[in-house]
Amino acid sequence: MNMTVTTYLTYLAVAVPLTIWVARTLSHNGRIFLVDVFDGNEAFADAVNRLLVVGFYLLNLGFVTLFLRSKDPVLNASGVFEALSVKLGIVMLMLGCIHLANVWVFNKIRRRSQAERLTTPPVPANAVLAPQPEPPLNYGY
Repeated sequence: MNMTVTTYLTYLAVAVPLTIWVARTLSHNGRIFLVDVFDGNEAFADAVNRLLVVGFYLLNLGFVTLFLRSKDPVLNASGVFEALSVKLGIVMLMLGCIHLANVWVFNKIRRRSQAERLTTPPVPANAVLAPQPEPPLNYGY
C-alpha cells in the first residue's frame, strides 16, 4: 500500500499550524523588542511587526509547499515517520534560521540607534566658551 498521500497530509497538518504558531509567538513577543529598536515609536513598530509576519508566512508557507513533494513513494508506516521526520526537521530548522536572521538584523538596527543616541548630546549647547590662556611655564627655578 502506498502511504505517500498520508505522508503529505500529515506533513501539511503539522507544518502549517507549526508555522502559524511560530509566527504568532514571534509577533507577540517580538513587539517589545521592535518598540525598543524604533525608539518607542509603537505605531511604526506595530506596522513593521505586521509586515514581518506577512513576509514570514509567505516565505515559510512557500517553503513548506515546495518541500511537500517526495522523490520516492512511501510504502509503509515506518516510511511515513522517516519522511515526516526529515521534512518537519528541515522546516523547523528553516523557521529557526529565519528567526535568527530577523533578530540579527534588528539587533544591528538597535545598536546603531543606540550609538547615535550616545553621540548626540541630550541638550544643545547654550554658550560657547572662549579659549583659556595657557598658564606660564614654570621650570622650578
